[in-house]
Amino acid sequence: MEDDAGPFSYRAIVEAEEHDALPPGAVDAVRAWGFPEYLVPSGLGGRLTTLEELFLVTRALSRRSVTVAVMYGSGLLAVNPVWLWGDARQRRTVAEGVLGGDLACFGVSEADHGSDVTASESEAELQGDELVLTGTKWPVGNATRGRFVTTYARTGPRDFSLILVDKEELDPDTWSTLPPVRTVGLRGHDLSGVAFSGARVPADRVIGRRGSGLVQTLKTLQITRTAIAALSVGTMDAVVRIGMDYARHRTLYGSDIYQIPVIRDHLLKAHLDLLIAECVAIPVARCLTVAPERLSLWSSIVKYFVPVLGEEVVGSIGTVLAARGYLREGVAHGVFQKLQRDHAIASIFEGTTHVNLANVAGQLPYLVDPPEETGREDDLLADLFRWTRTPPAWVPDGRVLQLTNEGRDEVGQRFEVICEELLTTADAHAAPGVAAELKDLMSGVGGMRATLEQGVRAGAGDTTSVAALARAKRYCELHAMLSCVLTWLHNRQRFGGPFADGQWLVLCLQRLLQRVQPDTLLSEDFLPPLEDAMFRDADEGRWFSLLSLADLSPTAAGDE
Repeated sequence: MEDDAGPFSYRAIVEAEEHDALPPGAVDAVRAWGFPEYLVPSGLGGRLTTLEELFLVTRALSRRSVTVAVMYGSGLLAVNPVWLWGDARQRRTVAEGVLGGDLACFGVSEADHGSDVTASESEAELQGDELVLTGTKWPVGNATRGRFVTTYARTGPRDFSLILVDKEELDPDTWSTLPPVRTVGLRGHDLSGVAFSGARVPADRVIGRRGSGLVQTLKTLQITRTAIAALSVGTMDAVVRIGMDYARHRTLYGSDIYQIPVIRDHLLKAHLDLLIAECVAIPVARCLTVAPERLSLWSSIVKYFVPVLGEEVVGSIGTVLAARGYLREGVAHGVFQKLQRDHAIASIFEGTTHVNLANVAGQLPYLVDPPEETGREDDLLADLFRWTRTPPAWVPDGRVLQLTNEGRDEVGQRFEVICEELLTTADAHAAPGVAAELKDLMSGVGGMRATLEQGVRAGAGDTTSVAALARAKRYCELHAMLSCVLTWLHNRQRFGGPFADGQWLVLCLQRLLQRVQPDTLLSEDFLPPLEDAMFRDADEGRWFSLLSLADLSPTAAGDE
């Protein structure tokens, strides 16, 4: 928030946006630090080893500038098909380009068809050993600045392929870029389009097998849907920090406004929402290398739930700031209104909230009757939820990603087992009063789950109605509740401190229940440790995180 904090100060960011630009030196600073290296797998010379690492780095960047984070996020979407299905030459060319500072874009959308990719009019006709590409892709992030265009085009009557187009190889007369698109947020981001008119590319630029472009696109989106949650968590961190700073320094009625009960309530609930988002997003980020075959369902849950939570947090902090949040100057140099506008893209990118709820709804009928367990469930959940356990390094292989979870969800389907373990552990190890609260809460959650399953069975075959999407929404909320429970179970022994006491878990579950039962109250007696951590993080300039509740000193907890 300091005036001279460089190109990522809020002052520089707001001033640049007034001119629809990025702050001078911002991209250079990110490149110099090495952020583009996190878009390239370690096996190809980059630093991308797990999606969790990329998630955390993107979260850090998004605390300052969602716009710059989106610029690289658009590039990630474009290059992932190359890592997953590309041949050695394609991978080497793109890796060298990205590491050298080149941007990439994913040319899928068309003005008249939007997300209906089967209606794509762009065509790539095979002529000898070349493809002749004709069509217009719009809107596309990085379309003008990007060197590589991963282009979705028709290569047969009912076949679509992804084609790696390198602008440097094209005849300049056969392609052009479209004017920038004016947007509400992300001002300064290159959102434009690219048009091909008889552009010739070598036939071996098809990524993977010809005709597999639709499946490749759907699988690629699973990764970026998960990564987008980092934009939301970073934004939540930023606005909660701004709201706390304002509430503690703004004086009304003889004291700072944090003392006003409704202001305190907004900030505490926003902080809880951020902690919930961590519990939901981090395991799914780990999923790419731990259990990629589960990503089809869990990525859509994260993509729906975390951005919606982020929107609610931003709106709540807007209430705290009141009129000051509407200004383009003043509090934090007026950056709040920019964060609010920029974050709105999180619910739109890689499928809107409705698209992702539809993805969940389509799988629900196959999830209500759990298949026979494999015996690996406990190990899988530990790999996903134990934050001290390093996930395996990513070796990109598109074959391990699946279009559905094939009726398996080791989180949602193990409710009874997880609930029994929670209550037993809380009774033995949690702070006084926690076990009793959890017993009541999980009883209520169990009733919600039973009602949901009854609705799914009664509506068998219905996966597109408003009621079906409402059931999918409830399933996402239940997933969030169990994610919080599993985060506590798998980390309490190592983390110790207020984390292990479990009061935060009660508060998070109560906060999630408020989505279903708005009159649910937070346990006031459990708030002080959470409030202390929130103030400490704000004062020390640290991330708002569950880690702030942990005592990670060597003697704080025994071995796992």
